[in-house]
Amino acid sequence: MMKGRLLLRLKFILYLSMATVTSAFAAKDNLHPVILIPGSGGNQLEARLTAEYKPSGLFCNRFFPLKKDCDGWFRIWFDPSVLLKPFAECYNRRMMVYYDPDADDYHNAPGVETRVSDFGSTQSLLYLDPHLKHATSYMEPLVKFLEQAGYASGKNLFGAPYDFRYALAAEGHPSKVGSKFLEDLKDLVESSSNSNGGKPVILVSHSLGGLFVLQFLNWNSDYWRQRYIKHFIALSAPWGGTVDEMLTFASGNTFGVPLVDPLVVREQQRTSATNLWLMPSPKVFNDTKPLVITPNSSYTVLDIPHFLRDIGFPEGVQPYKTRVLPLVENLTAPLVPVTCITGSEVRTPETLLYGDHGFDKDPDIQYGDGDGTVNMVSLLALQRAWTSSKNQILKVIKLPGVTHKSILNGEASLDVIIGEISSINSHISGSIVSSTVS
Repeated sequence: MMKGRLLLRLKFILYLSMATVTSAFAAKDNLHPVILIPGSGGNQLEARLTAEYKPSGLFCNRFFPLKKDCDGWFRIWFDPSVLLKPFAECYNRRMMVYYDPDADDYHNAPGVETRVSDFGSTQSLLYLDPHLKHATSYMEPLVKFLEQAGYASGKNLFGAPYDFRYALAAEGHPSKVGSKFLEDLKDLVESSSNSNGGKPVILVSHSLGGLFVLQFLNWNSDYWRQRYIKHFIALSAPWGGTVDEMLTFASGNTFGVPLVDPLVVREQQRTSATNLWLMPSPKVFNDTKPLVITPNSSYTVLDIPHFLRDIGFPEGVQPYKTRVLPLVENLTAPLVPVTCITGSEVRTPETLLYGDHGFDKDPDIQYGDGDGTVNMVSLLALQRAWTSSKNQILKVIKLPGVTHKSILNGEASLDVIIGEISSINSHISGSIVSSTVS
């Protein structure tokens, strides 16, 4: 095992050697500005309760939250008190979003206001709870590596946090919160470029953030992209969704967090518009292979509306059909250079097998290739979608044994990410290529 790790490390060093040498002689003021876009749950979120809010119980209203600022705002994500069942129930009701069929859009629970803090800064991306830095570290290791490479937060390194419950929607359908994020991101890109001598920007996303960025790039004009975007680096992007998301909808998902009952959080997770967006895409997944099997039914990627009804979430069918399905068909090449860095060779849920106990119990799982969360067919979806795209530069780097989460904190994977950014700053480019660092 130690010998294998040493060999992996030596290959990483060889892979990075040219970029590292070039970077060592590069002036720090020649760096292209970097904007970090987090994944789902990857930044802090604040809430405030208004007079319209009706608590689920006296306990919830009196004891949660314990701390508010002078204007009534408190951090709703992440707060460790939500690990305790009474507080988890308060949290769920306050974090739910509701789809209004008449308005064809989502809104918060009545009496709950939410906001993202420190937009433009990396602060809310570093730790989900600043009082529990070690336990809730998120992009802090990546930011440290970037700072060691010459970047400085607030000068040429920025963050674009967002309300990760709200998705974008297909053309012709409103998405007030998601569209506002795209507008704010555009302003941040322009201001970051303008404050750095007009240099175009490098966008670095993780997970769900990659889906937002791809839509964002195609949302803007070709002229704007060529003027303001230098490169897009997508880490662990679920371009075609994940089978793991079907587990979240069916049975709830604690994502390995101890003490949390998945059935307690399931209701809130089902209401998240981004969770619907992350369902397996018919454009990417095999439409004949069952993804979920029960004693009475099996569900392929084409059966997701039927699946949503059978698990007891029929209200998700309309927004899935009208807002999500047309959106996931759009993997249009943005004609700016893109690098996808993904984990691989990690056991990843591929088929969920439910018994007579129904969806309230965890299923048996058949595993396949991926990064532990996202299936390989989804991680590599752009390769297939852009095969015939002219003038689209796409580089795919697979990191064996690297998981969906560890790509942001493993020294070896961080070396690769920084090496790519160094190469971009050194004007090294390529065409559609794929490589595996093994």
